[in-house]
Amino acid sequence: MSFEIPVIETERLILRGRRLEDFPAYAAMWAHPEVVRYIGGKPLTQEEAWVKFTRQAGFWALKGYGFWALEEKASGAFVGDAGAADFKRDLEPSLEGKPEFGWSLMPSAQGKGYATEAIKAGLEWAREALSATTYSCIIDSANAPSLRVAEKCGFRKVVETTYKGSPTLILEQPAA
Repeated sequence: MSFEIPVIETERLILRGRRLEDFPAYAAMWAHPEVVRYIGGKPLTQEEAWVKFTRQAGFWALKGYGFWALEEKASGAFVGDAGAADFKRDLEPSLEGKPEFGWSLMPSAQGKGYATEAIKAGLEWAREALSATTYSCIIDSANAPSLRVAEKCGFRKVVETTYKGSPTLILEQPAA
């Protein structure tokens, strides 16, 4: 199955498919303790980052949606990734059929509103391109910055649960 990843331009970002030349910055991002603090808690090795990088690219081919690389328009630099996926998480309640949005940013790109800008653009695309009735995201309950992004993008807390031993909030919003 061949699928062309849509390119979306926002005021400050270009959301696009991954490129091999993005990988060094991607690996550095996932090796940074501040990035993984609420996402697994452990910096990724280059090998682990590669598996994540290629898995993210595969979602587009298999599901018709996935995560975009975030390119800063002003500099052309890779500053993070954002989008939706179906991670088949072992989580209760299940997120089955509810594309799960997520985002991660280089430490230098955090706090600039890029995550909100990217997720709003991704949601707008999803509403036109996907047939989902609900969108979801999960966030560590201590991750205040990501909870603010989710709220600004229209996600509301549905339930508190535990995922891989960490307190986790499931947030959702209707597709329409």
